[in-house]
Amino acid sequence: MTPPPAEWQRLDPRMLLIYPVKELVRFLPALIALFIAGSAANGSGEWWQVLGIAVPVALGVLRYVTTGYRITSGRIELRRGLLNRHVLSTPLDRVRTVDITAPPVHRLLGLTSVRIGTGTTSGGDEDRIDLDGLPVAQARRLRADLLHLDAEESSPTPGAYAVLEFDPAWVRFAPLTSTGLVIAAGVLGVAAQGLNTVNGFERLHPERLADDAAQWSIWVAVPLALVGLAVLVSALSIGGYVVSNWGFRLTHTDAGRGGAWHLTRGLLTTRETTLDDARVRGVSVGEPLGLRLAGGGRAWAIVTGLEQDTSGSALLVPPAPRAVVHRAAGAVLGSVAPLDAALTGHGPRARTRRYTRAVGPAVLLLVLVLALVPLADAPLWAPVLVALGVPVAVALAADRTRALGHALVAGHVVVRSGSLNRRRDALETDGVIGWNLRATWFQRRAGLGTLVATTSGGRQAVTALDVPEAMAIGLAHSAHPHLIGQFLVESPAQAPTSA
Repeated sequence: MTPPPAEWQRLDPRMLLIYPVKELVRFLPALIALFIAGSAANGSGEWWQVLGIAVPVALGVLRYVTTGYRITSGRIELRRGLLNRHVLSTPLDRVRTVDITAPPVHRLLGLTSVRIGTGTTSGGDEDRIDLDGLPVAQARRLRADLLHLDAEESSPTPGAYAVLEFDPAWVRFAPLTSTGLVIAAGVLGVAAQGLNTVNGFERLHPERLADDAAQWSIWVAVPLALVGLAVLVSALSIGGYVVSNWGFRLTHTDAGRGGAWHLTRGLLTTRETTLDDARVRGVSVGEPLGLRLAGGGRAWAIVTGLEQDTSGSALLVPPAPRAVVHRAAGAVLGSVAPLDAALTGHGPRARTRRYTRAVGPAVLLLVLVLALVPLADAPLWAPVLVALGVPVAVALAADRTRALGHALVAGHVVVRSGSLNRRRDALETDGVIGWNLRATWFQRRAGLGTLVATTSGGRQAVTALDVPEAMAIGLAHSAHPHLIGQFLVESPAQAPTSA
């Protein structure tokens, strides 16, 4: 006999204090315009102003009333909408991750927002299962049910052992990432817009500022401007880092039905992410140039079925010392061998491509500028400035060559590439669902190709660049001999492996 379906459950009633405010914020431009229009009508627009406020509030209440969820018959379902009813339903065995987020207002009311990652390829918010407004205890119980964990094991503290905890000394790596530049650009843009709105630029007397700046020596003004920009970017980077990662804690739960990784972080908005052990298939370690020069890095988990635009949910280690990153990533992989093993280089032809693609454009630009000196009366310092880019391009090509490599280590396919943003991916061979060897015309002329290990996690692929064809086939064959061997006429050269 089929069991009766579970009853639909509503979100916490305290969301009636949040939803109307959210709708008011959404309608704020229209409300301001309505208020101005009403004031211009000699007071006759008071009713319209009241109605303008009542409509968003009513929409917020309606959103709460028409939203419900339930878990029944091995599925989780979410419905919302009144005139346009929208029902989302997905099997429980498709649940990959559970994110529990608590913005400041939610924390004040003791509520959380739960996002259930199911591996959908849709990028729209309307096709995601988000339960915005559950008490903390209820959200953790729901997480335990979805990921088959005991309730006490789902808690971020009891029943779990800590792998990594936040160290305030890590903030020194914050200015070495691009986050500060992004935040600085946003802050300066908002400040400029605000000044323009209140005619602040006119009050600053730009002509006088220009006259004062003209009296400064360029050898003093430029270094001072660069130092000021560096201080601003560093301060914003550290602030953003602290707000995002304060209290960072990575723990692991061992359970009879399967374990899970728990990540907790955030100062103003707290976030708890749980990754099912069975879905974690590897690790990506990123070392951008700034972090690498300072001995730092960061790491993400490769989680099967995780949407590409939610990669932040799989963050394992924020910018931190390299030893810390390797220790945490090694704990997830079960071995540090894939992170420390020497990689097999891709040979002289791959090295030639690195130099050709880096140095060639720099040399062509230099020749073009040299030609413009007599033809277009370009200043003599222009080719000198451009010539400085040639040794930089040579150094970049050499660094890219050193980074390029692959290996098959401890049951993981390991690839590395990049210079300005170097990345090392370690993916379980069991997580590879297909191999793709492709080559451009230039690669075919050099006997090289790009080997892609397709997976359903992270960026959906782990890519080895400019691999000699025989070496690429050997790597794929060593990882999956039964899969690749049936397509080979003769045995390929085996890819080097490490214990």
